[in-house]
Amino acid sequence: MDASRLICEVVKSPRRDEMYLYLDKAQGMAPVPQALRERFGPPIAVMTLLLRAERPLARVDVVKVMAAIRDQGFYLQMPPAKDPEMLDLFTPRGE
Repeated sequence: MDASRLICEVVKSPRRDEMYLYLDKAQGMAPVPQALRERFGPPIAVMTLLLRAERPLARVDVVKVMAAIRDQGFYLQMPPAKDPEMLDLFTPRGE
């Protein structure tokens, strides 16, 4: 497969909502450091997809994901930051 494409396996963490690992399908979890594996928990398969630079992903830059997978064997997507305005909706008045 050429450098502009990558078969990627996406797995999610059972321990933290919206935490995902993007992995090279051929290598799987092998390149992921043990400390991250322990924090991440047993991976739950979400999907397999063909990454291409010209096809964007929803929350992350596909070019950065592909570079990270090629350089370190994985890309860690953390949960999005909490929106302070949304948090205010659940804070009682006067606090």
